[in-house]
Amino acid sequence: MSVAARLPRRKKAAPDPADLLAWYDRHRRVMPWRALKGQRTPPYRVWLSEIMLQQTTVKTVGPYFEKFLAKWPTVEALAAASLDDVLRAWAGLGYYARARNLHACARAVVERHGGVFPDSIEGLLALPGIGDYTAAAVGSIAFDAPAVPVDGNVERVVTRLYAVEEALPAAKPKIKELATSLLPAQRSGDFAQALMDLGATICSPKRPACALCPWNDVCVAQATGRQEEFPHKAQKREGKLRKGAAFVALRADGKVLLRQRPEKGLLGSMTEVPGSDWSNDFDVGDALDAAPLKAKWRKLPGIVTHVFTHFPLELTVFAAQVPKGAAAPKGARWVALATAHEEALPNVMRKVLAHALNKKT
Repeated sequence: MSVAARLPRRKKAAPDPADLLAWYDRHRRVMPWRALKGQRTPPYRVWLSEIMLQQTTVKTVGPYFEKFLAKWPTVEALAAASLDDVLRAWAGLGYYARARNLHACARAVVERHGGVFPDSIEGLLALPGIGDYTAAAVGSIAFDAPAVPVDGNVERVVTRLYAVEEALPAAKPKIKELATSLLPAQRSGDFAQALMDLGATICSPKRPACALCPWNDVCVAQATGRQEEFPHKAQKREGKLRKGAAFVALRADGKVLLRQRPEKGLLGSMTEVPGSDWSNDFDVGDALDAAPLKAKWRKLPGIVTHVFTHFPLELTVFAAQVPKGAAAPKGARWVALATAHEEALPNVMRKVLAHALNKKT
């Protein structure tokens, strides 16, 4: 055995980005939106995937990404689509403001930049619906700009590496600063994706596989056995419960009454079952005042529950059978039940319809 081989491994003083990139080259995840090794992902694909991935899992996003790309293969094609079509394709992904911003951003790229995404962080930030994270992701991955997109996975890696005691969200600026300090001189895009992959596959929230981590010898949390304590998070205040009513009118020819929500506000421009306002002091005894048309409404047993980012919701569902010739009230329309799944119905409205059809006698 050589002298060098007998010497103990020298402990590094700080995380070396080269170690992470070497790990990434061996273990990078294969995903529909990610270019092959040595290639750069086009900005349209990076942007589309990153908008979809916000607050949504990779597994869920995959089929939606493929569907969008098949339907609108370029930013010009997406910009030319109607918002209704985009919302229909988005239905089920949740957080629908993302879909509206996606459409607005596509139009801005075409109208302001001739269909070419800006290659600077500043230029990307000027586009609708693009914040610090998305600008850093598109800039680094598509253009190799020196930026680090900090998502939940990256926050977990960095807070453990440095044992950041400050709780989120107050710790975000510090985490961003620490992550940026790790940037290599080259391969910013690969480094960004490597950080994401490390957090998603090795530095997991529970029982992280520290023995497999390329930075395990410089991780402060791992050295002290406190990996699962990070990141610290401030206790969330749960929003106050809101309640309301939903009215499922079924026409004798197999159609259901639907309408479009206002453009602004929660679930803007999405399709919904007519209903009351949602409020903290909703009184079910007054629910029929919000009925969309005159009919023999029947209150269905049970309630539909849904949790939005800022508040939980409970809906009492009323159902009625109406004659074939019944006209739709202003702002509403009759839609065939057989094709209702193609509408831009948010998950809460899909729950309402499922509840009504399940309770139908």
